[in-house]
Amino acid sequence: MARVAGIEISNEKRLWVSLLGVYGVGEVKAREICEKTNLSPDALVKNLSEAELDLVRRYIEQNIKVEGELRQGIFRDIKRLKDVRCYRGVRHKLGLPVRGQRTRHNARTRKGKSRPVGGLKRTLEKT
Repeated sequence: MARVAGIEISNEKRLWVSLLGVYGVGEVKAREICEKTNLSPDALVKNLSEAELDLVRRYIEQNIKVEGELRQGIFRDIKRLKDVRCYRGVRHKLGLPVRGQRTRHNARTRKGKSRPVGGLKRTLEKT
């Protein structure tokens, strides 16, 4: 398996499809990488030479934020929102949807598993 940006990409797939396994590289960027490095997007990774793989590695390293660097940037941005206590930061802190979605019926992904609010009311029986 070839290593690109610290991630092992599949040898059995086409180059542009294998690049999708790198965090921060989507379909458009994967095709752009192939275009800028003058490699065929349909070439299988196992058929590429080391020089061609080095060309891909170098292009990604110099031009695209991927993996750890990208994750750290996103984390810093969210932390800044929390620190300045803006609306979006408060929503992140509370674990609620950030971009205006309703919370009455949906938002289970952000809110987590539903919990009952109060206990069951006991009726005391007279004996």
